[in-house]
Amino acid sequence: MTRVHQLVSLFSISVFAALTTLSTPIVQAEVVNVDMVVQEVDIPVDNEGTTQKMWTYNGTVPGPVVRVKQGDIVNFTLINDKSNKNSHSMDFHAAIVDVLDEFSEIKPGDTKKFQFEAKYPGAFVYHCGASSMAEHISRGMYGVILVDPREGYSETYPRPDREYVIVQGDLFKAGTSAEDRKWGKDWQGALINGKMFHYDPVHDENATLALESKPGERVRFYYVNAQINDPVALHPIAGIWDRVYDNGNPKNISYGMQTFNIPPAHAITVDLVSPGDRPSNNAIVDHAMKRALNGAITVLLNNEDADPDKGRDGNLVIR
Repeated sequence: MTRVHQLVSLFSISVFAALTTLSTPIVQAEVVNVDMVVQEVDIPVDNEGTTQKMWTYNGTVPGPVVRVKQGDIVNFTLINDKSNKNSHSMDFHAAIVDVLDEFSEIKPGDTKKFQFEAKYPGAFVYHCGASSMAEHISRGMYGVILVDPREGYSETYPRPDREYVIVQGDLFKAGTSAEDRKWGKDWQGALINGKMFHYDPVHDENATLALESKPGERVRFYYVNAQINDPVALHPIAGIWDRVYDNGNPKNISYGMQTFNIPPAHAITVDLVSPGDRPSNNAIVDHAMKRALNGAITVLLNNEDADPDKGRDGNLVIR
């Protein structure tokens, strides 16, 4: 091949590579506005209807799910309702900012705004960081921000058939002081999305909800540990985690796991695939019996009559 032919060939390869790169879809970053109001309210903490004064974002435990794409800019506004008695704040674990600036607390009646870029994909907890943090978090001031990967779904991070967010928190006896909460005194149970045995009609006759899927579907759980001291030993009884994504990042992948440890203030994404040829059931549990038998059991029903709305179209937290 002559020198001219070599140059022409190299030029053609370069042009082809450039055109290929240009044809790859580019996901544009967006600006996402997120507003939350802190409300100190009495809400049910079990399926029987027992209420307790909880400190919340937007009146629910956990607070609203925030979902963005990697690279998006989050414009956040926190309003501390003037009827509240305490100062509050917001700590997004997905944000890289200044703890003394963006995450500082505000008094009742005040408003705080800040902005951050969601740089890393994954499932992240958010929570109040006001003093005492042990009290604010254990009273229900937590939630989830999901940052979907810029690349979207792939062979190693397949699109799920259904998605559920589960946040495990603490329940302390009403009136427990901040100091006692810090040391775990007067602990009563584990909250699953705000209630003990929230989705477990097997162990709680007052439970009316369960999670659902059809046989063979890939069900993805974004599981967040919002407990202030204890880890979660997450296990699917009668199943095996097909894939585990530590911190929810598609690059942090493990296969065929029986139990996966989740430290406090951490989250994982796990996929469960039920048998495709028969109805079945799973119990998603914290395998530490102290917590499992005091609220941390979630039932997943796999049958052909599964509710088509559960775990789909943004219906991530069943209430």
